Amino acid sequence: MFPKDFYSYLANNTLVEIKGGLTRPSFLKIWMVEVDKRIFARSWNKSERSWFTEFQKTGIGEIKFGDKVIRVKGKKINASNPINQKISEAYLKKYDQPGNLKYAEGISQPEYFEYTMEFFHQEPH
Repeated sequence: MFPKDFYSYLANNTLVEIKGGLTRPSFLKIWMVEVDKRIFARSWNKSERSWFTEFQKTGIGEIKFGDKVIRVKGKKINASNPINQKISEAYLKKYDQPGNLKYAEGISQPEYFEYTMEFFHQEPH
């Protein structure tokens, strides 16, 4: 489970910052959604060098929300997993602002299911 303040931040903000792996110098602002207390994001650009591919390679990274940073693990979701439909619905519901809607509709298409990552909070040691 993630900290309660993270769920609150996610519910009230459209952008969350992410960093895949341990070597990237800066965070990238992305869209992230919650489905049944689980946290997901999709890679918009599907590029070969991205936060998404770093998570695929290393399995770890960080999420920044407000002034807080938490360590996370990331696991790619199988494109055939039925949770993908709920994730698409969450994107369409959360990012329904006029400037975001066409992107929300795009990232909700089945072609993006292959670029879906689930995040798991890592407690500090």
